[in-house]
Amino acid sequence: MATRTIPTIPVAELKSHNTSDSCYVTLGTKVYDITDFLDDHPGGGQLILDYAGKDITEIMKDEISHTHSDSAYEILDDCLVGYVADENVMDIVTNSSRPDEIVPLQPTTANGAAELNKATEKTIYAATGMSSEEDLSRETDISNDYTKHKFLDLNKPLLMQVWRGNFTKKFYLEQVHRPRHYKGGASAPLFGNFLEPLSMTPWWVVPMVWVPPVAYGTYLSYFGLGGPAPTIAYWMLGLFIWTIVEYGLHRCLFHLDDHLPDNRVFITLHFLLHGIHHYLPMDRYRLVMPPTLFVALATPFWKLAHTVFFYNWYAAVAVFCGGIFGYICYDLTHYFLHHRNLPAYWRELKKYHLQHHFADYENGFGVTSRFWDRIFGTELPPPRVLKMT
Repeated sequence: MATRTIPTIPVAELKSHNTSDSCYVTLGTKVYDITDFLDDHPGGGQLILDYAGKDITEIMKDEISHTHSDSAYEILDDCLVGYVADENVMDIVTNSSRPDEIVPLQPTTANGAAELNKATEKTIYAATGMSSEEDLSRETDISNDYTKHKFLDLNKPLLMQVWRGNFTKKFYLEQVHRPRHYKGGASAPLFGNFLEPLSMTPWWVVPMVWVPPVAYGTYLSYFGLGGPAPTIAYWMLGLFIWTIVEYGLHRCLFHLDDHLPDNRVFITLHFLLHGIHHYLPMDRYRLVMPPTLFVALATPFWKLAHTVFFYNWYAAVAVFCGGIFGYICYDLTHYFLHHRNLPAYWRELKKYHLQHHFADYENGFGVTSRFWDRIFGTELPPPRVLKMT
């Protein structure tokens, strides 16, 4: 439905509308054109003309003159043509913490509109419906969101809604990449049964589970390879390989959107693997990878390491341990980018990664570094900085 722009009317202009040909009155900051009502006023048009170009708040409430009914105010609402702000009103607005609730003014000229738009302009990214990282933590109106988008009801278990939703791939991808925020960052129900705790992983589980085996594997490699030099070399090679794996998994598996088969099996798998993170990016307990899922993803790499470095079992273990250490750093970095205040270098990474969520999920796949984004041409540009004057 089309909407009209209600302008600000200068005080001088308001006062000039004081004849039977054009009669304006004000009630607070609202301006009404009641010219057409002059002949219909029960007390006669002249009574209104006595207040033409003036405020009628007191006379409308004057019981001695005449107490006006609710219908009189309804007639005025139909005659609203603008807003006015005299010096007293502007003083109140200046000192108010909520000026928009006092004077919802609109510009009167094209130049004024352009100046206002320039000062208040913000970019809304079509892919996500958001404009900044602050939007990621703005709580979703659950009822309104479901009514508007007809996607997932955050008050009900999500998994079966995805499975039974019969969503097309196009609709699913559009919606899952428009972030929501559930009850201050709490975890929305996924299974709705005894499996629920298994879907939530605190960040500290990652180092607690994986640092001991990495340390033990490194220890075995140290003695098996006969010293620190070859162990460090193979271990650092594994760490470097991890950086490529991190980028590749994020881009080619977690975001295989264009190549995702259009059926509910693959849509549901996509949601469990990474879709839920983009749908609820500030969920603290569905951010790092559950150990069971990581074992499933890591097992092929264990076998690959022993296939490539078939000539020395300890070399393969050292490479694998370096890679797993890279994963630990990745998952902890990922968590802290979402939920911690960080030193300068990581603050820049934080801005970069959150831009991947609120602006462009089709680029910016590096989490611990932008290096491979630069190599493969998927680096995100700096977000637009708006200067308000």
